[in-house]
Amino acid sequence: MVVRVDLNISLDGFATTTDQTPENPFGEDWSRLVGPYTATRTFRERVLHESGGGSTGVDDKYAAEYFDGIGAEIMGAGMFGLHNFPDDPSWQGWWGDETPFRYPVFILTHTTRAPIDMPDGTRFEFLAASPEEALERAVDAAGGEDVRIGGGPTVVKAFLEAGLVDRIHVGITPILLGRGINLWDGLRGLEDGYQASAEAADDGVTHLTFRR
Repeated sequence: MVVRVDLNISLDGFATTTDQTPENPFGEDWSRLVGPYTATRTFRERVLHESGGGSTGVDDKYAAEYFDGIGAEIMGAGMFGLHNFPDDPSWQGWWGDETPFRYPVFILTHTTRAPIDMPDGTRFEFLAASPEEALERAVDAAGGEDVRIGGGPTVVKAFLEAGLVDRIHVGITPILLGRGINLWDGLRGLEDGYQASAEAADDGVTHLTFRR
């Protein structure tokens, strides 16, 4: 069992964008940051449920690995959408009835809710827990498969600071954002105890992986 992180970050280390508007709630920078990932065949099949199309190169290789062997996931309230829809008790996430997960997902939040069972087998559980407590729950639920710390970056940083992550993969998109949440802030020396490797895609994305 491996605890994994997979994130897209900018060349200057930012994992979030700041140009959102009411008319464009994701902003233009977000599509630039995650564009190589969302263009892959794996993303289109697993997330958008589209058959055929999409890139099949290095980016798709890592997109496929993103889903391979995962038995449970931990994410923050923002990634699930609770910050956007805090007063909507019927909110079930961004993904509709057919999610990309199909395994237990634990959402860290100060305001817990009853679990949600989706038609595709995904179960969303809401926890007010420390990283260590949440990871213990996720490991039990994963049945020997890997656990992914899905995001957002604040949640990922908490698990990194606690030394709980075995493998870190970042797709470094060659854009400069200059502001937002920087994945590496406060993590000086994180590379100690890991072995690093990198692979470049034709579109300029560098896939950097740290493994214990």
